[in-house]
Amino acid sequence: MTRRRCGIVIVALALVAAACSEDTAGPTEPSETTIPVVTTTTAATGVDTTSTSSTTPTTSTTEPADPRAVNGDLNAAAVAVENVGTYRSPIDSTVAPNGEVWLALRAGQIVVLDADSGEISEPIVDISAETTVASERGLLGLAVDDEALYVNFTDRDGNTNVDAFLLADGRPGDRHHLLTIDQPFSNHNGGALAIGPDGHLYVGVGDGGSANDPLEAGQDPMQILGSILRIDPTPGGDRPYEIPADNPFASGEDGAPEIFMTGARNPWRISFDPVTDDFWIADVGQNQWEEINLLLGANGWGIGANLGWDNREGTHQFEGARPEGNVDPVYEYPHSGGPPSGCSISGGAVYRGLAIPELVGAYVFGDYCRFTVWAIAIQDGEVVYRDLGGDIENLVGITADADGELLAITLSGAIERIVPA
Repeated sequence: MTRRRCGIVIVALALVAAACSEDTAGPTEPSETTIPVVTTTTAATGVDTTSTSSTTPTTSTTEPADPRAVNGDLNAAAVAVENVGTYRSPIDSTVAPNGEVWLALRAGQIVVLDADSGEISEPIVDISAETTVASERGLLGLAVDDEALYVNFTDRDGNTNVDAFLLADGRPGDRHHLLTIDQPFSNHNGGALAIGPDGHLYVGVGDGGSANDPLEAGQDPMQILGSILRIDPTPGGDRPYEIPADNPFASGEDGAPEIFMTGARNPWRISFDPVTDDFWIADVGQNQWEEINLLLGANGWGIGANLGWDNREGTHQFEGARPEGNVDPVYEYPHSGGPPSGCSISGGAVYRGLAIPELVGAYVFGDYCRFTVWAIAIQDGEVVYRDLGGDIENLVGITADADGELLAITLSGAIERIVPA
């Protein structure tokens, strides 16, 4: 099956119910911090996760480098936000093969968004009768390739479903069910979807909910909960999906064959850098630490890695010893102290647009309880953090349009375009 490279990005919703503290709003003026890179080399990854997966591309004298592939200086970046429009609980977006922005509304509808005018179409998908927005439920994520639109939602019983809508004349058509995951509690459903550079579908699955991982799902590969899945969808075929042969438990003997990596708590948003193919995972913390994981494209995206939960929360011991194959996050921040500090990470995307050259190569994200846009970048072997400012309430994700420019999505309804200051 041929698929275009189309990563997903966006961020958290009622995750705040599982990870919120009493913090007040963070700083509004841009600020920067340089911290040491968290380094980890494991048998699972085989490569230091803090190195970059590619260097500045070499160029000939006749063909200049694409500026979207040459990383900028994050400390010099300055951004503002411009309102695109206000909608009913937007939750995620993706770029269709024809370049349109398809916007998911948490109540169960997908519409076409004109990010210039702010106008939206009539729903091109409507599953609102099949889901509910109670607790952390609803339509939670979407992804698209050349063949189908994929949606991740919880049904009326609270269980996770992943469905495919085959594309016909540029619109979602025939529907095929791919996967159902039983959810024992109403929270920690994950919801992220992304198409990897390998053409497979990646699915973020939470640990099942409640608190403190009562099912011990994060460290049990026989449970599909608490993991990142990787499958090869075959909608309309004899089976809904195939298992990639190099999945760590592809045989099913030592773990669920769909699992790509373990040790996740609530991976709300996942995305791939369209230039380096690096894999970014924003995993919502328990009550002390929020984390960002970086798995290099040159390293097979961390296949078989263990993100640590619930033995570890971020780089810190939580319950039990450090697990085998554990990969530390590239960046973490606390629920108090800081800056930065927050309550629930809202993942994002690596900026690869043209409008803000200084931001190129930086991972742009935020927190549900904060009101500004944040970014990190690896510069000279260190992770540089910067508060870019802005005025955004209840951020649930940051996504890219067809040109690599960024949209901030808020559960309160506003969608903001991130622009040069």
